[in-house]
Amino acid sequence: MGELAKIVVVVPTYNERENLPVLAGLLSDLNLSGLQMLVVDDNSPDGTGDVADELAKASPEQVSVLHRTEKNGLGRAYIAGISRALDDGADIVIQMDADLSHPASVIPIMVETLRTTDAGVVIGSRYVEGGSAAAEWGWHRRALSAWANFYVNAILRLGVKDATAGFKAWKADTLRWIDVTTIQSNGYSFQVEMNYRTVRRGLHIAEVPIRFEERTAGASKMSLKVQLESALMPWKLLFKRSS
Repeated sequence: MGELAKIVVVVPTYNERENLPVLAGLLSDLNLSGLQMLVVDDNSPDGTGDVADELAKASPEQVSVLHRTEKNGLGRAYIAGISRALDDGADIVIQMDADLSHPASVIPIMVETLRTTDAGVVIGSRYVEGGSAAAEWGWHRRALSAWANFYVNAILRLGVKDATAGFKAWKADTLRWIDVTTIQSNGYSFQVEMNYRTVRRGLHIAEVPIRFEERTAGASKMSLKVQLESALMPWKLLFKRSS
C-alpha cells in the first residue's frame, strides 16, 4: 500500500446540512494524498443531499455523493457506501460520522497505522490510553457506553477496548475478507458485527486514541429500536457460531 493509495471516507448522512460542509473542509485541510469523501445521503428532508451535491460540484475530485431513496439504518447506508468505494478502487475505506464527533485530525495516524502494521482495521478509540469521551456526557451516558463495551467483549471476547466505535479505517482487503456486503445487522450493532467477523478471520484490530466530541448541530439518531438490536446482536452472533 503506497503513498498514493486511494482513501475513501464514507460518511452516511440524514439531516446533517449544517455539519457536512464543516466536515468537508476539515478533510480537505488534511492535504492527505488520495483522500476523498463519499457522502451517502438517505433522502434527508432538510436538504443535506443538495448540500452534498454542491460540494461535489465544487470539488469533484474530492467529493462524491450516493443518494438513497429510503432511510433503513446506519448499517445499510454504510454497506452501500463501502460497496461503492470498493467498486471504485479504494485501497483504504474510512467510516466516519457526519456530526463532527470524530476528529478528522486523527485520520493520518489511522492511515499510517494501516500502512506500517499488520492491522486489518484501525479503530479511533475513546477507551485506550490518551482517548476520551465527550466532556458534555453525563455520568449515565458514560456508564452506558462503558457497560456496552464490557457487555460486548464479555460475550464475544473481541479484545477491543472500544468495540462499539464508529470511527474506523479499513484495508480494502479486510472488507472483502469479512464479506461486508452480507452483514445483516443495522444501526450501531453493525460496528460490533464487523469487529466480530474481523476477529473470527484472525485479523488484527489496532486502536488509536481519539477525543470523542458531542455533536453541536442536528439531532442524535439513537432510538430504542437501535438500542434493542445492539443488545441482542452479540448473542445472535455467538449462537450462530455455535450452531
